[in-house]
Amino acid sequence: MIPLRLVIDTNIVVSAALKPAGPQRTVLLLAIAKPARLYVSDPIIAEYSEVLSRPELKIRKSLQRQLIDLIVRHSHSVNPSHRLQVAQDPDDNLFLECADAARADYLVTGNQRDFPRFWKQTTVVTSREFLGIVAPHLIP
Repeated sequence: MIPLRLVIDTNIVVSAALKPAGPQRTVLLLAIAKPARLYVSDPIIAEYSEVLSRPELKIRKSLQRQLIDLIVRHSHSVNPSHRLQVAQDPDDNLFLECADAARADYLVTGNQRDFPRFWKQTTVVTSREFLGIVAPHLIP
């Protein structure tokens, strides 16, 4: 089976931390399980860490560490070779850069407005859309 190549936006990771029963947690778990392959870059890991540690989110430090460790251990790191200026929010370009370098099939986000629907071979989808494609039986 050919693995799905995935990139996950920070809002999916944050929602996975805040809502254990939500679809974002399921997306994260599917992304780190075979045959899927989660792709990250150093700037993405830095953003995940920074956002998860924001005091207003009230995410326990132990959960922050567990999530980052889990992602780092079960992801593939890429080093994007060029900068992009495509996303509505300039901070989101790092996800498109990673998707480009990884030749990702999907970029999963909770905020599609900031991304083009398609970027080269990558389709930008919500958690529910992704689950509908790969695991419709898991949609609540």
